[in-house]
Amino acid sequence: MGDVVRAPWNGYFVTGFDTCNQVLRGRDWLAPDLAWQERQEDRKQWEATATREMTTTLARLNAPEHTCQRRSLGNLFDRSTVERLTPDVGHHVDRLLDGLADTLRRGEADFVPAVSEQLPISTIGSWLGIPPEDHPHILEITHDQVFAQELLPTRSQLDVSARATVALRAYFTRLVAERRAEPRQDVLTGWIHTWDAMEPDRRRADEILYRLTMFVTIASLETTATLLTSMTRLLTEPSRWAWLREHPEHVDAALDEVLRYDPPIHINTRIAAEDTVLAGVPIKKDSMIHVLYGAANHDPRRNPDPHVFDIQRGGGHLTFGGGVHYCLGAALARLEARTLLTRMLERFPTLRTASPPEHAPRMVFRRITSLGVAL
Repeated sequence: MGDVVRAPWNGYFVTGFDTCNQVLRGRDWLAPDLAWQERQEDRKQWEATATREMTTTLARLNAPEHTCQRRSLGNLFDRSTVERLTPDVGHHVDRLLDGLADTLRRGEADFVPAVSEQLPISTIGSWLGIPPEDHPHILEITHDQVFAQELLPTRSQLDVSARATVALRAYFTRLVAERRAEPRQDVLTGWIHTWDAMEPDRRRADEILYRLTMFVTIASLETTATLLTSMTRLLTEPSRWAWLREHPEHVDAALDEVLRYDPPIHINTRIAAEDTVLAGVPIKKDSMIHVLYGAANHDPRRNPDPHVFDIQRGGGHLTFGGGVHYCLGAALARLEARTLLTRMLERFPTLRTASPPEHAPRMVFRRITSLGVAL
């Protein structure tokens, strides 16, 4: 249908790899922030509690506020940070795979609740100092909150998301307050010191700290869990699994092909900053541009035979986005996936998918809710 296809509202779907890359990296394409929402004639869609709450997080901000908040975080997962986290991630993986092995000895196991949902919350939880007993609560409200980030959420979905948003605010506001009262040698205490130096208004500083901590946490969970499940689903095909065990040097290439073939997020939205032309299509200012990651990754002009899963493809993908909104946690997600895949190849030579994946009814976040595995 073309690189740019009109949507049945004030928006366009962008499908081609190069065109999507242009939007993600270009300065003429903005996040749909509060200022844009206030300019819309029909603001009902944007007045939901959860929608407005997420619009004030990092992913929905534009310069200069986005620049200020992102710089305050530093390079979150640079090489030195990843190296420090590597032993902890390995410990979490070994613990979870011990539990998986016990279940597999009795038969089929559901990989999602046993491993793929637990590894991200264990990793980010220990990094931020979230107590392990709170992990189930964080997972539950994160799953409910993301309905607000869907393309066309229903009223009932927004109600579920609103309740989860209230719970997220309560939890992370309390976490920031507790850390301020009892500082530690950790990343959250560092953010508190940074924002105390930047923002004289303590209430405003704590509000920003709540949003940053909440966003970094929930952004690390749903997407990474889906990546880990998709990785297991796609790579445990017997011939692929056997080949990868014989060629472990291709683990990173296998991960990139998983990211290309079935990205955890399929849609991201940008706004035209001015009247412009995109791939020959005139676009009015403030129009919504929906970047379709899955379509871009399957563009045959960028990845020939795109529907063939090929570990040695050496192609490219846009799964982590691009430009100023490039995924903050890309390096951490890769670390978790690489560690888990390497350990599973070593421990489970005959691991296979025993039942097909079940997906949540969503368009944006491609959450897999269940995946049966067996030996």
